[in-house]
Amino acid sequence: MEKVVLIDFDDQVLGEMEKQQAHVEGKLHRAFSVILYHGDKMLIHKRASEKYHCGGLWTNSCCSHPRMNESFDDAVKRRLMEELGVECDTKEIFSFVYYYQFSNGLTEFELDHVYIGEYDGEVSFDSSEIEEVKWISFEELKKDIVCNPTKYTPWFVVALKRVLKEIAHA
Repeated sequence: MEKVVLIDFDDQVLGEMEKQQAHVEGKLHRAFSVILYHGDKMLIHKRASEKYHCGGLWTNSCCSHPRMNESFDDAVKRRLMEELGVECDTKEIFSFVYYYQFSNGLTEFELDHVYIGEYDGEVSFDSSEIEEVKWISFEELKKDIVCNPTKYTPWFVVALKRVLKEIAHA
């Protein structure tokens, strides 16, 4: 049973809860999003259709939740390997809180720590998590998100503008 770390608005740990239950009850918890890029392209993935929410939507390279007493850096390394078969140096660039209620009754309420990493190697994704991966130019992605925002996860739509600004300064 996978658990998430419950927190307050100051990122102080309140405990842990089974992941699905936290999304049913809409409890604030820790999460992270990783964006891998190379040059003017970003690696995005389509979430597996069977995912408990946002199945079939495009999103950042990797996203997940750290475990209790696991550092964000360790969690990011673990999930990059598990989801994409990738080893890559990353750095945190910002964090933000977002809240989103899905039509299936689940709620995302997360403090999302956003990481970036420069990468141009092979990707071997876990098909239980990911249906498809692709490299997309920043310009094409920006245009598509404006024209088709419902093809993308809500946290990715919120974070993208700031991510692109940070990558430009990296």
